[in-house]
Amino acid sequence: MSKFWSPGVEALTPYVPGEQPRQRMIKLNTNENPYPPAKGVERILRHFDIDTLRRYPDPTSIALREALAHEHGVKPEQVFVGNGSDEVLAFAFRAFFCRSEPLLIPEHTYSFYPVYCQLYGLELKKLPLNERWEVALDQLPADGHGGIAFANPNAPTGHAHERSALQGLLERQRERVVLIDEAYAGFGAESAVPLIDEFPNLLVTGTFSKSRSLAGLRIGFAIGSSELIEGLERIKDSFNSYPLDPIASAAAIASLEDGEHYQRCCKAIMKTRQHTHEALETLGYTVLPSKSNFLFASPSQESAAAAFARLRENGILVRYFDRPGLSDWLRISIGNDEEMKALVDVLRHEPGQ
Repeated sequence: MSKFWSPGVEALTPYVPGEQPRQRMIKLNTNENPYPPAKGVERILRHFDIDTLRRYPDPTSIALREALAHEHGVKPEQVFVGNGSDEVLAFAFRAFFCRSEPLLIPEHTYSFYPVYCQLYGLELKKLPLNERWEVALDQLPADGHGGIAFANPNAPTGHAHERSALQGLLERQRERVVLIDEAYAGFGAESAVPLIDEFPNLLVTGTFSKSRSLAGLRIGFAIGSSELIEGLERIKDSFNSYPLDPIASAAAIASLEDGEHYQRCCKAIMKTRQHTHEALETLGYTVLPSKSNFLFASPSQESAAAAFARLRENGILVRYFDRPGLSDWLRISIGNDEEMKALVDVLRHEPGQ
C-alpha cells in the first residue's frame, strides 16, 4: 500500500483483461474479430486531415450520434457515445445505480460490473443463472433493488434472450433502470433497442469492438430515452467533455456506412461458430448454445485448466476463469476457419500424446 493513495484504493480488485501476448500466437481469448474493418475505415485512416488534430473534437460527437441514430432507427438525442463500452458502462453505473438499494446482476456475467460497484461503493446482489446457464429473467424481483444490469448475449456463457422475453422483464421493471449490454448482439441476438420508446428506463449499450472490428479505436455507445442520455452526459461532462477523438468518430461512421461488410463478417463468424461447436462436441466437450462470437465449453477428458495450458503450449490462447462456478469451462473466441481448425487439432490429441 502506498501512503499516497486515497483511502479505499488498496481494497479495489481491478478488472483483469485477457492476455495480450508479445509473441505471435493464435489469439482466441479476448473476443476480437478475426476479420479487418470495412474498407471505408482504411480510407479514413489513410487520408485523414492531420491538421484537424490541432483542435479539440466535437464534445457532442453529433456526427457519430446521427449515424448511430440512423442505423438503429432512433433520434440523435437518444444516443450517447464514449471511449469504448467500458467507459459508457462506468458512466451508466454512476448515473443510475448509486442508490441505497442493491444493484442486481447475474452471478456469472461481464466481470467489469462488480469492479464498477466496488469503485463506486455500490451494494451488489448476484442472482444465479438457471439450470441451462441462462440469465434467469423470471427470478429478478420487481422491486427492492436499485437497478438491473446484464449482458445479452451474456458473457462468458453466450446465451441471448429473445426480445419478447426482454419485453416481459421490462413490463415488470418500470421504477429503476434496466441496463442491457449488447456488446455481442451482432452475432445472432435480437436487440432490445426497439423497446426504448415504450420503456424510458431501458438503456442499451453497444460497442464497435466486436462485430465491427474496431477494438483498437475504443468506441462505445448507449441508446435510451433522452432522460437517460442526459444523465450520461452529466457524468461525461463532469469527467471528460471530449470522449471521442475525430479519427475514431470518422472511422466509426465509415464502418456504419458499409452494412454489407458488417453482415458478411458476422455471418462468417456465425458459420465458423457452428462448425466449431460441432467439432468440440465430437471431442466430448459440453458446449453451450451461443449467440456471441465465442463458445463456452467444458472438456470431459481433462480439466479446463489442463486444456488451457496445453493449448497455450501449442501457441493458442483461450480464456480460462479460475474462479468458483467457472473453473470447469473455457471461453473460446471464434477466429477464422484456419485458426479454429488449429484449435480443434490440438484438442483432438488426447492429453499426454
